[in-house]
Amino acid sequence: MHDRNNETHVKIIQTGTSAQAGIRGARIVAALIREKPDAVLGLATGSSPLPLYEALGGEPLDLSEMRGFSLDEYLGLGSTHKHSYAQVIRREVIHRLGLTPARIHSPDGQTADAALEASEFEARIRAAGGVDIQILGIGSNGHLAFNEPPSAFTSRTRVVELADSTRTDNARFFDSLEDVPTHAITQGLGTISEARHLLLIAHGHRKAEAAALAIEGPVTEQFPASMIQLHPKVTVILDEAAASRLQRV
Repeated sequence: MHDRNNETHVKIIQTGTSAQAGIRGARIVAALIREKPDAVLGLATGSSPLPLYEALGGEPLDLSEMRGFSLDEYLGLGSTHKHSYAQVIRREVIHRLGLTPARIHSPDGQTADAALEASEFEARIRAAGGVDIQILGIGSNGHLAFNEPPSAFTSRTRVVELADSTRTDNARFFDSLEDVPTHAITQGLGTISEARHLLLIAHGHRKAEAAALAIEGPVTEQFPASMIQLHPKVTVILDEAAASRLQRV
């Protein structure tokens, strides 16, 4: 297990396994919470952050004051729907870590006015003082949250249409592809970039090309995850498989 830095502000931590990646990520989050008990975390769903949440649950921490904001939510799914991201956050983060539910916020996927919900979600993040650490996964097409390519680096929380590849990737969580929603509310790249620290985790060969392009590829809105190269403080934690396409040490 070793650390590497490229010539951008991206710090790369390469580990042997996804479990080790989770442990390293949990240590970063735990250090923040020990220093700032009411820290604001940006919470990602998907498989990549799960080892971090699992490892964080084993840390001797008081998480009762921690606050959090989800990255995104499927449009049309209510918070009680079994496939909503609000339910995933409730199951994998709130219950696992013993968090205070009222301090963890997700967009309302069943809102009657999605544009207003997006605007109000932005306002709630600002009112909390912004995000201290934003946990991120990465899509195989380079999306961060549900910012599909191309996405403006200045984009704010908004309604987006999901790419076919994203719906296909996520169909494994649903009964069928037809059940995967076509739209979502997502924090924009501009919103995400305002977090003080970006913590991106990826594991497995499926994410190797995307991770390499995000870290070493051209900075372009055609590959949204490349925006991490513009951020002043980024940590990327990769297992051996996800790091296999990196060229520069």
